[in-house]
Amino acid sequence: MTTITVFGGTGFLGRAIVGTLFNAGHHVRIAARQPTLPAWADAGDSLSLFRADIRNAHQVAEALNGADGAVNAVSLYVQRRDLRFDAIHVDAAAQLARLARAAGIERLVHLSGIGVDPRSPSAYVRARAAGEAAVLEAFPRATLLRPSVLFGPEDAFLTALAGLTRLPVIPLFGRGETRLQPVHVNDVARAVDRILGSHPPPQRLFELGGPDVLRYRDVLGQVMAHLARERPLIPIPLPLWHGLALIASALPSPPLTRDQVILMARDNLADPDIAGFQTLGILPHALRDSLPDCLDRG
Repeated sequence: MTTITVFGGTGFLGRAIVGTLFNAGHHVRIAARQPTLPAWADAGDSLSLFRADIRNAHQVAEALNGADGAVNAVSLYVQRRDLRFDAIHVDAAAQLARLARAAGIERLVHLSGIGVDPRSPSAYVRARAAGEAAVLEAFPRATLLRPSVLFGPEDAFLTALAGLTRLPVIPLFGRGETRLQPVHVNDVARAVDRILGSHPPPQRLFELGGPDVLRYRDVLGQVMAHLARERPLIPIPLPLWHGLALIASALPSPPLTRDQVILMARDNLADPDIAGFQTLGILPHALRDSLPDCLDRG
């Protein structure tokens, strides 16, 4: 048994990683600002809780002390005045990597995302790119995982699309032609387990996409068919979405951000020249086959 600390272990992806590592026989430390045990946990399970804000060096060091491996699954999708992308994805990620190396951690897995680009107009994407570079500078042997858009039970992606199907018409980003490669959260968790297992792959960069390349409008079509809620799709020009995002940015919790609009204007596909699921011996789940487990028809 090895001890793995999962930072962000209470988030959507973090919970899946915790469960997969636990089932593989690891002792798992759940590190989060407000850590809680999973609903499935029993007394005596090889799980432990560490209260750790990834920005707090002392708390991070405590959560790493004595661990064999670590996973950074902390993410920030909407920044606020008091919490910026760079603070989480660059500064805190680099600090975690430095502390992991100082603690003698053997393996560090850093979760990023497909499409990282230091020149992107999106502050989120730029921060992700800078974060990868900062992590590798601090921990050169770290493994980077870039998943496509995640889906699974109780996710944000499919849940939001299901909500749209309750409208009389569904607005599209542009014509809805952006191509996605939705990936099941459990498949990404399995990838983390393989990398932290007894026979880790030599590659240090992976892009993880599901088996199907789908246009955004096709994903909506699958969701509508599953829920038996056929609705007309209405193209909305991207400049209008940018304007709506600008107006929404004045709200405390904006339902739409400029970064989200920018992301929806670009394909989100795994690079075939970068290692992926096949390298790890994992057959990923298709979106259509997974919908019954992810969305309740009621």
